[in-house]
Amino acid sequence: MWQLFKEFLKFLRQEKKWWLLPLVVVLLILGALIVFGTGSVLAPLMYPFL
Repeated sequence: MWQLFKEFLKFLRQEKKWWLLPLVVVLLILGALIVFGTGSVLAPLMYPFL
């Protein structure tokens, strides 16, 4: 897992594509909300956004 993260950072530094970092972070947060929010109290609050 950490090797993949290091490779991704190396790619960003080498190709100067720093704009990809916020995009990946937002996608990871949305994925975590969907996975952890399906059976929780937060589920009704997420449905308008899906």
